[in-house]
Amino acid sequence: MHTPLCGHALGHPIEYALAARDQGIDLVTITCHIPMEWADFGQAGIRMAREDLDLYIEMVKKAAVVASDFGVEMLCGIEAEVFPDETHMESMDAVLAAYDFDFVLGSLHAQCPSYRGWLKQNKVKDDAMIIDSYFRHLKDGAESGRYDSMSHPDVIRTYGVVEQFEPAEHEDVIREFLEAVVDADICIEVNTSGLTKGDFEVHPDPLILGWAAEMGVKLTMGSDAHAPGSVGQYFNTVQALLREKGFRDLHYFRGRKRVRIDMPVPQDAKAVGSFGS
Repeated sequence: MHTPLCGHALGHPIEYALAARDQGIDLVTITCHIPMEWADFGQAGIRMAREDLDLYIEMVKKAAVVASDFGVEMLCGIEAEVFPDETHMESMDAVLAAYDFDFVLGSLHAQCPSYRGWLKQNKVKDDAMIIDSYFRHLKDGAESGRYDSMSHPDVIRTYGVVEQFEPAEHEDVIREFLEAVVDADICIEVNTSGLTKGDFEVHPDPLILGWAAEMGVKLTMGSDAHAPGSVGQYFNTVQALLREKGFRDLHYFRGRKRVRIDMPVPQDAKAVGSFGS
């Protein structure tokens, strides 16, 4: 879940909490985009400014007090970046060290000029090479120790970065990424916003979810809501899919510590339980 401080979301955190309550969700985590110094990561309209971080923390904390009165626990996380050039990560690492976030997502936004520029500079041109590079960099991210969960882990398929994405054609490198997640004892995010754009499929693709279940990957789950009306979107549909794949539990983080919950058995629109962002 995001806040207007990122420049492309609507609604105050308390509105997200109210929407969660109405959906029967009793825990939410706000994860706005982390500030980044390099303009190629996107600035105004993409992520909050560095000087807004304290305001962000205070906004979420105040909303959490109110939300607790109607039975919704609100946690404060951050959506951090994954990027292959460590020299551009130093300012981000300073932010992660300076704030006590509950939860840190790791996102490689391949559509940003930062990553597109890296691909061009390193002569990574065709779709197959781009996709393999993307998952290798996600693997590096999983191994870095920065993140609790790797978010929307096949977002490479959207926003026109590649023309076509067929997971089966990249099984080896995707499994290497999933193995790194297991070895690092972190999670991947099941992001239901994938059903609203691109090829209208959950992130990650159901085939990848099958491999993840087989390999013992742990899951967090989020709607990636940028407006209160998107809170909990498609949770029932995706929970049914996850059960078909063999998953029986989900996780969230409080104080960077992982908490396991039983995956709710969806019965109606309100039976969706406790989830993250």
